[in-house]
Amino acid sequence: MDRLLQPVLAGVVTALVGFASSFTVVLAGLRAVGADSGQAASGLLALCLAVGGTAIWLGLRTRMPVAIAWSTPGAALLVSTGTVEGGFPAAVGAFAVCGLLITVAGLFPVLGRWIAAIPAPVAGAMLAGVLLDLCVAPVRALVEVPQLAGPVVLIWALLSRFARTWAVPGALLAAVAAIALTGPGLGAVDVSPVIALTAPSWSLPAMISVALPLFLVTMAAQNVPGMAVLAGYGYRPPLRGVLLGTGLATAAAAPLGGHAVNLAAISAALAAGPDAGPDPARRWIASVTAGISMIVLGVGAGLATALVLLSPPVLIEAVAGLALLGALASAVTAAVAEPEGREAAVVTFVVTASGMTLLGVGAAFWGLVAGGMMTLLHRRGRSARAVPDPDPEREETRN
Repeated sequence: MDRLLQPVLAGVVTALVGFASSFTVVLAGLRAVGADSGQAASGLLALCLAVGGTAIWLGLRTRMPVAIAWSTPGAALLVSTGTVEGGFPAAVGAFAVCGLLITVAGLFPVLGRWIAAIPAPVAGAMLAGVLLDLCVAPVRALVEVPQLAGPVVLIWALLSRFARTWAVPGALLAAVAAIALTGPGLGAVDVSPVIALTAPSWSLPAMISVALPLFLVTMAAQNVPGMAVLAGYGYRPPLRGVLLGTGLATAAAAPLGGHAVNLAAISAALAAGPDAGPDPARRWIASVTAGISMIVLGVGAGLATALVLLSPPVLIEAVAGLALLGALASAVTAAVAEPEGREAAVVTFVVTASGMTLLGVGAAFWGLVAGGMMTLLHRRGRSARAVPDPDPEREETRN
């Protein structure tokens, strides 16, 4: 019985931590690209169902702890992008295209290799620029609503020191308590599960601003690190099956408002590590349990959305920002780790963090373009300096 109980408990914890630590980011992202409260609640429910179903399928099929999550960096990207031409239907179309791109990456491995070929400093800098605005929200909240944000930040800081896994869920509970004490109460809103279909529309600016950056962020910040975490624990699931499963799940969830489904990166260790049981061959039970738990949590998506609607927007953004501080630290580290790529990384970061829109296209795309151009420029400069003099006699004369 104990052999079964440990991976089951690990799976429940994986789902709770994954949901509580980032659902606020998802709701903020969906609202930013034009979703109303019902569409945002539907998107959160769709993601829970897609994440849960994919985790169950992959876990049973591979007998490995393949934890699945929604794309938290992708949701942060939506926050930084804002409303696109065509509104939320255009964003939904972009979500569907992102799912198709992930599926194509599974069918044609060369596409995945192209994504992996993006220089790590540029990819890290783009992600850092995307995350920056949300990560400064706790500071804004302390200034604007100190009586609400103060306890949230304090509890997060204390738990990050003594119980890091529960730091963000603890901050969320503190925010819920603050909302309950100061808000009008849940009686004013509908907390039942919401399913809202949105017919996708197709807009070139949305494809460039949302679909392509969302695909790149999901692949570079979630799927690649997720495979690395699993490999670190001795698991090597077939990437093709993972990408096909998550890509199709993303495309299926898009009409309901879900933005992207992918391998878990941060919470993957909870299901694949020793906490999920001493026998590595049985840890797949943890990821399957996590999938079942996510489906159950999806039923509460309406309640989660209601809590967001009852709170000051900056307070929910503050909780989301606290959840993303670790991701920001990792992204900044990756951006500046290689001295030769720092100029390109800084350019990428500045352009992405500016939030600018040009030709209807958001800053994340232009940050990648600018960083790529700087990378090529400096690479060619180094190549030119490295070319030896073809005339050895002239070289001797110089010496």
